[in-house]
Amino acid sequence: MINLTIDRGNTTTKLALWEGSEPTSTSTLFNADNATLLRAISELTFDRAAICSVADPVEGLGEMLEQRGIKLLTLSATTPIPIGNMYATPHTLGVDRIAAAVGAHTLYPGRELLIADIGTCVTYDRIDTDGNFVGGNIAPGIGMRLRAMHTFTKALPQVASTGDTPQWGISTDTAMRSGAFYGVVAEVSYYHSLLDSEGLTLLTGGWSEKVAKALDFDARLCPLLVNRGLNRILQYNETNPH
Repeated sequence: MINLTIDRGNTTTKLALWEGSEPTSTSTLFNADNATLLRAISELTFDRAAICSVADPVEGLGEMLEQRGIKLLTLSATTPIPIGNMYATPHTLGVDRIAAAVGAHTLYPGRELLIADIGTCVTYDRIDTDGNFVGGNIAPGIGMRLRAMHTFTKALPQVASTGDTPQWGISTDTAMRSGAFYGVVAEVSYYHSLLDSEGLTLLTGGWSEKVAKALDFDARLCPLLVNRGLNRILQYNETNPH
């Protein structure tokens, strides 16, 4: 049984094929429109599919898969999941955060976990040792911080998020870029410090590799965390029909 998982974010869409608990192939689409995504999926061979999207719905996906006899699981607040959810307003919890939490607990059951998803926004989510989503925080991403500094001041320029990030800026551009970048690094370090001695921090999202290199502790890079969670949710709903 081959599963397809689709993690549709604000900027990137990650596709992964799974046999059991391991990915057999992955691909990433950048700023893909609806037609491009449908075309990419149509070229794949799989038996079941799951999607979580924080962007616009993928119009026509369900119909296309139905024609192939494939059911699509669209992750929502009401989808049964194999972890507890202690969020006070579960209907407002981002589906990407739900999937990432399931993926994290699948990788490291019985461990206290911090998930830092560093993308357009940065989310910091905690999973307890019993596999419960305890809660989390949302902060502006690095690009968003730079745009905010330019938008809400008169003197600061618009600075690209890519470029040198010295620990101490030596120009306005590097001061802004480093301030935004190391602000995120400091946040990750702070939330990591709240974990117990056996706790792990997992990094995902487009900025995760660069942030990991700047940390003074060992954080685990998990680029397919959301996809892994979607795969586990597919398996769970297949064996525990509701």
